[in-house]
Parts: sequence; C-alpha cells; structure tokens
Amino acid sequence: MKLCVFDFDSTLMDGETIDFFADELGIGERVAAITERAMAGELDFFESLQERVGLLKGLPYSKVEAISHNLPYMAGAKETIATLKEKGMKVICFSGGFRSATSYAKDQLGFDADFSNVLHVRENGTLSGLVGGDMMFNYSKGDMLVRLQNLLGVSEEETMVVGDGANDLSMFAHAGTRVAFCAREVLKNEANMIIETKDLTEILRKLP
Repeated sequence: MKLCVFDFDSTLMDGETIDFFADELGIGERVAAITERAMAGELDFFESLQERVGLLKGLPYSKVEAISHNLPYMAGAKETIATLKEKGMKVICFSGGFRSATSYAKDQLGFDADFSNVLHVRENGTLSGLVGGDMMFNYSKGDMLVRLQNLLGVSEEETMVVGDGANDLSMFAHAGTRVAFCAREVLKNEANMIIETKDLTEILRKLP
C-alpha cells in the first residue's frame, strides 16, 4: 500500500466542522440536520454545502479560526497516521469541509497534504456565505484521487481510503482497500473493511 486518503469530518475529527461553526450562531441543529441528510446521500452535496455555508453568513472569521484550531480529533488519529507513514505510505486528507480546519490539522496530526474548501471572507472579517474549493461536489474526492494516483504513480490496489459519508463514495470507486469508519449504510455497502468503534487504530489491526 502506497497511498492512504482520509476524510476529515467524523473520520479524522470527531464531529462535523460546519456544525461547530453553526453552534456559534445558535443554528447548530438546523445545519446538522442538513449535514446528516447530505452524508446519508439524500441531498446533493454541492447544494447542501452552499445552503449550509449560506447560513453562516456574518460569522466572524476570527471565530472560524478559533473553532478550527480546537476541534476534537478522533481517537487514534495521530498514531495511525504516524504508523502508516512509517510503512512508507503517503497520507492525504480530502474534506468537503474547510481549509481553516484541515490545514491546521495537518500540522497537528502529521498527514502530508490536505484538499478541502475555502470559506469566503468579506473585507470586514466576516463570512460572506459563499464557498469555493477542491471538494465541492459528489464526485470531487474520486476525481482528485485519480489525479493523485496518476501524479504519484500509484495503482488502485495500492490505495486505501477511509470515510464515513456519501460524498466519500466517489473515492471508494478508485481504491483497493475501502474503509467505512463509523459510517452511513450507503458507504458500508461499498466497503471491504468496516469499523464500528471510534478508534482509528482499529484500521492498523485489520491491515495485512
């Protein structure tokens, strides 16, 4: 195995970043309900992302950064990433969430690179309600994975992916080892490794 790609929210991090932002505005339950439907595959990911980010309009970016730098990482995340890297694997994070969280986590958890989305900030330092980036569509993770495999010269058989929701399906289509981590049924159906415990070191125990 040469490449491992982790999802971020509810995989490397215990929760959904956007729900933490929404809690700051007192709309946590409203946003969480949309997130849940998107992760279950009931909503188009792009449309649900736009809708949820739109609800964050006006949130100071200073709050975004403070929350992003204090997220609860999943049990075993740092150890698992370190062990995979010791085995010579590139470890990458793909997130339908936000670079404010994933770039900070890269330094904390030790993965090699992150691909995620960027919240647009107005001149007054508050969120405009708009978002752009690498991971905005249902197909984004699969598309980026194929591009990475081509760049690194890595085959599907040499690739492991780890995720929990419907927007991880596209990367599952291009990986030999497909780990559903505390995942929705829609993803478990496509997995060949299922972990139901909130501890990423379970992956290490199941690898050959």
